[in-house]
Amino acid sequence: MGTVFKRKLKNRWGEVRESSVWWVQYYKNGRKFRESSGSSRKSDAERLLREREGCIASGLPFNPKADKLKIDLLFEDVVNDYRVQGHRTLPDLQRRLTKHILPYFSGSRAMSITRANIMDYIVRRQDQGASSATVNRELCIIRRAFELGIENGRILRRPKFSLLKERNARSGFFENHQIEAVLRRLDEDLAPMIRFSFLTGWRTQSEVQPMIWSQVDFEGGTVRLDPNTTKNSEARTFPMTGELRALLETQRSRTNALQKKLGIVIPWVFHRQGQRIKDFRGSWKSACLKAGCPGRIVHDLRRTAVRNLVRAGVPERVAMQLTGHKTRTIFERYNIVSEGDLRTAAERLDQSNHIKPQTVIQS
Repeated sequence: MGTVFKRKLKNRWGEVRESSVWWVQYYKNGRKFRESSGSSRKSDAERLLREREGCIASGLPFNPKADKLKIDLLFEDVVNDYRVQGHRTLPDLQRRLTKHILPYFSGSRAMSITRANIMDYIVRRQDQGASSATVNRELCIIRRAFELGIENGRILRRPKFSLLKERNARSGFFENHQIEAVLRRLDEDLAPMIRFSFLTGWRTQSEVQPMIWSQVDFEGGTVRLDPNTTKNSEARTFPMTGELRALLETQRSRTNALQKKLGIVIPWVFHRQGQRIKDFRGSWKSACLKAGCPGRIVHDLRRTAVRNLVRAGVPERVAMQLTGHKTRTIFERYNIVSEGDLRTAAERLDQSNHIKPQTVIQS
């Protein structure tokens, strides 16, 4: 049986006195354990002892140090997990931790964090103007910290998390005449890259912008992405359509001529006079404004490509493989219908419900 006691302390003069804090002593598998209750009240120590003996009797795991564990250590586990897994979003994780999460939670004991603390954090971030999507990404980091803590045996439980409903999901897309108007207002360096994104639905900044010529196979008629360049770390191939082949062949000829003129090797498919394209947000914003499409973002090209593939009759499973969507949830969000689609549906309904006028019989 376990017991509660106060430790005997000896000062530097050899005098012995009793500590004010109560400790508990119990046995597990024949091994003796001692643990501080952290309280000067005997009833608190007796309650802790009953908890420990209850866990031992029922075979439940427990960590005597869990109550003192700082949540900072759990966030360190998340960072290490991102590094081990090779996640490219590690800089974003570190930014969110440093700027928002740690200033609120740092120094707190992990087991003291409750749902009320989580709700208070949400309210604080909303007061700072953070969107529901932003808050949800931060909540996922906090939840992952607790999940890893349980997996690593550091803690035994976690608070309940409920994500916010995201009402700010983007839903923009381009009609053909709109994208053509934008392309006409972009310079000859940017227009081919934007058209490629429009045709394939690939992510412009992370997948199209850094493309090199070794990824283009004119003989095989494909363009491929290596696993280390995609968001979900899976290789992807897009067969060349007639329009896509013509675009790439023109870009290849243009690149060859520039290489000969400058006497350099240009590895990138899309470039600015031989240099890799970096920031083009200003040019994009200006072109959209002049084309009568203000406020559009580059990611709208991806949504448009998904819609166009489905509209062309491509099976959704195949379309997901072409564009690199791993889950149906995001894919279905991108599969947006336009007002033209709705008008076409209404016209078809009108035709199917058309009733021939009855002949009036003259008496």
